[in-house]
Amino acid sequence: MMMDEGLNKQFYNYLWAYILVALSGCLGNVVDGIIVGNLINEDGVSAINLSKPINQFIYTLHLLINAGAGMLVAYALGKKDTVQARQLFTRAFMLSMGVGFLLMVVGGIVFPNQTARLLCSNEQIFPLARDYMQVLLLGNPAFILMWGLSTMVGVDGSPKLVSLAVIIDNAANLCLDIVFIQWLGWGIAGSSAATVVGHFIGIAILLSHWRKPSNLKLEINCSGLFSSWRRIVSQGAPLAIASISLTLLLLSANTIVLGTLGRTGIFAFAVCMNLLQVYNLFLSGTCQTLQSLGAIQVGKGDADGIRMVISKAFRFITVAMVITCLFVWITPSSLVRLFGAENQSFISEGSHALRIFALSFIPFCYIYVLMIVYKLYHHHHMALFISFALSLTVIPVLWVMSRWQPGALWYSYLIAYLIEAVAIVILHRATHVTFRLDRQL
Repeated sequence: MMMDEGLNKQFYNYLWAYILVALSGCLGNVVDGIIVGNLINEDGVSAINLSKPINQFIYTLHLLINAGAGMLVAYALGKKDTVQARQLFTRAFMLSMGVGFLLMVVGGIVFPNQTARLLCSNEQIFPLARDYMQVLLLGNPAFILMWGLSTMVGVDGSPKLVSLAVIIDNAANLCLDIVFIQWLGWGIAGSSAATVVGHFIGIAILLSHWRKPSNLKLEINCSGLFSSWRRIVSQGAPLAIASISLTLLLLSANTIVLGTLGRTGIFAFAVCMNLLQVYNLFLSGTCQTLQSLGAIQVGKGDADGIRMVISKAFRFITVAMVITCLFVWITPSSLVRLFGAENQSFISEGSHALRIFALSFIPFCYIYVLMIVYKLYHHHHMALFISFALSLTVIPVLWVMSRWQPGALWYSYLIAYLIEAVAIVILHRATHVTFRLDRQL
């Protein structure tokens, strides 16, 4: 009983810390959308949404490197192998910074206009999208480092410090949004710059973790470097594949919606994607907790502990989804107006789309959490299948609906996720998958 109470306390300590960490990745976008919609116009909100494939791609790099490394570090700490944990931490840090600076140079310095043109075909929205995207790309190392350090500091036993860093990060972002956009007159680029500066402040706070004795330290040793990187990337691959699939989905969906429903449709879709950020706030916190705390239980070989963590994860995400869905159904038009919509056609289309998407994201969240469970039990084929299908299933459904039923385009996500849920059940049974801790770690 005492062990259950201790694990229960650990679960919620990790959960609330990681939920606040998720604010670093999603609240910045939501706040940017609200402020930009009210200080600039509806096209500014659309420009931010058209930029989201870039933000998602940066997050993919974080998942590929730091989420994978975080699970391996947790396994090592669970086995009390500090030497391996420090080695993995160091190599994840090196890889993160190298990839981040490469993206900064290529996308933010050399090809900013070409990058923006790939994501935005509307001439009226393009200047706003280009300005926002360029700052986002220039500041991407701050995004990767903030998310990566948050993961490692949390795994190293300081989730409260992570919470503090993220709270201050987002508070700074909120304040600097107004300063940069309105007072300094930087326009939409100021919104992106405020997020980057907020992350640098958060990073400074996270670095204070190493002012006291810590399990994780930077130890430069090039022996077996590439094999360690392969191991890290392999561990993070299922999550990264799901994220890169989401990047492709965002890019395809933006193109289809803009081409089918025009400026009104892309604004409604932008509001819906901000709703997804709210769902992702709870989903990301739940999955990070499941990864970190669950991996520690797997490292210990504690079957009851991992089952308890999984049960609590599904229970929490269910409550969070029900509350969020009910709130959206009751107040859809108010949420649309929150993003600066004044034209009635924008409000009507946005309200209609929001209610449908509120339901669509429910199966999405369950499927994503299930992917983490498969990964913890080392059912890599199931995790990879979900990673690919989670987003890519939506693209053909969207395309078909845009051609034959454009009026029902918003139902594409719900239909696609239900199809995938059926496919998972069939594949699970066909491959005789079981959840046991008898696999080689």
